[in-house]
Amino acid sequence: MKEHLHSVNRAVTGLSALASTAQPMASTKAMYRFLNNDETVLPALIEPAQEAVRDALTRSTAEVALVVHDWCMFSFRTHTSKDDLFRRSHDKDLGYDLGSALVVDADSGRPLGPMEFRLQTARGMLTTRPHTDLEPVAHIDEILGVMDDSRRWNLGKPLVHIIDREADSVGHYRAWHAAGHRFLVRAKDDRIVRWKGEAITLKALQNRLDADFADPPEGPALVAQSKFGPAKVQVLEVEVVLERPALTRTDTGRVQTAGPPLTLRLILTRVVTADGVVRARWLLFTNVDAEHTAVEVAQWYAWRWRIESYHKLLKTAGMNAEEWQQECGEAFAKRLVIASMACLTVWHLQEDASVEAERLKGILQRLSGRQKKHKKPPTAPALLAGLEKLLAVLDLLETESLEDIVDLIRRCLPRLLNSS
Repeated sequence: MKEHLHSVNRAVTGLSALASTAQPMASTKAMYRFLNNDETVLPALIEPAQEAVRDALTRSTAEVALVVHDWCMFSFRTHTSKDDLFRRSHDKDLGYDLGSALVVDADSGRPLGPMEFRLQTARGMLTTRPHTDLEPVAHIDEILGVMDDSRRWNLGKPLVHIIDREADSVGHYRAWHAAGHRFLVRAKDDRIVRWKGEAITLKALQNRLDADFADPPEGPALVAQSKFGPAKVQVLEVEVVLERPALTRTDTGRVQTAGPPLTLRLILTRVVTADGVVRARWLLFTNVDAEHTAVEVAQWYAWRWRIESYHKLLKTAGMNAEEWQQECGEAFAKRLVIASMACLTVWHLQEDASVEAERLKGILQRLSGRQKKHKKPPTAPALLAGLEKLLAVLDLLETESLEDIVDLIRRCLPRLLNSS
């Protein structure tokens, strides 16, 4: 895991050697043997990350834990050595399709860590779930299995599963609710619901209720920082019923499947800038108990973005996983789990508000060479990049003294020291 903190540069597609390793090639070969060892299995590899999540939740004051679901495609258009790349849509859309379940603190929005990975390859689905052979299905059809499996995670808090509009499906809502799971899903505005006895689309309902939006009665309006400047978040809640048949895909096309009416809370949310312009809207379905306010639920959904940042950290903003040279999906999946634990290290440092941690974050930001706005905290990608350089320096100091290095620079590059 330390080596993954040491190789986040886009140009570094292999692992760098640490001080305890004689040569970079030896480090690379050791990792190759580890990732391709049949006794190294995904369920065992993810256990440290899962335990870190459980430990973090014991210290959390939140009443629930948020489980955010999303998918991410790792593209390898030029990798000729990988013969199990999954074709998502067309012949050139090749790669591995990752499904993640990321636990987020419901009070602070802090990402605590992944509890499950599922990696779709051309040879089938790989998963960190123990004793399970998953069949490739549509993304949304994977969710119920994750929800059911989450009961063995022992997280110590009720779970709320958060998913984007891809999961807006009447049939799946009914199945999740019947199984006793709590969910929060962003709905599409063409969804037809029954409200006060009237069948109406969510878009029409939203327009009809536009004048009823107000600042939350629980306190001051939520404040958001949008690309248009400071804004406030306004929330409105109504009760709606989903009663239409679900559309189910079959080999012969879509068929309608009737089901019982399902009553849900509809949380209408909008972001309004200082000039009174509505810049964004969310339509949220949830079956979470009413003891959690609409404002609280809207904030939970806003933290769904944490999983997007997490996937970005695995890709272009950090680990550069699309540059990895593993030749099969199984080895790639194992390395992803290890890299995720390196991401956990950065997240934990981000949340540490101690004087020592703040000083270390400042050092890492400086080492990263990345720019940030004044008084803004360092981002996870900046901390990851800074850690890469810091570990390189620490490795160097294991074998060379600082005085000798400065003396060499003074002899060979005298102008470098004089200019500084």
